[in-house]
Amino acid sequence: MTAGALAVAPALLTIAPPRTHTIFVEKMKFGPAPTGVRVGDTVTWVNRDIFRHSATARNHAFDVDLPPGGTGTTVMQTLGTFDYFCRFHAAMTAQILVTT
Repeated sequence: MTAGALAVAPALLTIAPPRTHTIFVEKMKFGPAPTGVRVGDTVTWVNRDIFRHSATARNHAFDVDLPPGGTGTTVMQTLGTFDYFCRFHAAMTAQILVTT
C-alpha cells in the first residue's frame, strides 16, 4: 500500500451512514429530542394524538405536517440548534441539535 492510500484510509473509517431518529408526539407534547443527530440524518415524527400537529422550525429549515396518527420526516441539512413548534398548538415546543 502506498503512503497516499494509508493517509486516505482512516478518513473513510470515520464516515458513518445516515441514521433515522424518531420523535413521538403524544398527549400534546413532543417526545424527547434524539441525541447524536448529524447532518444528513433523517428525523421522523410520529403523531400518536387524535389532533393534527406540525413540527415547524422557527428558522424555516423544516415544516412537517402531522395528521392524526400520521408520520412526517425531514433530512437535517445543516448544523445547528433548531427550535421548533406546532403551528396548531403554540405551547408545543422542542429543540433538536444537529452536529457533524
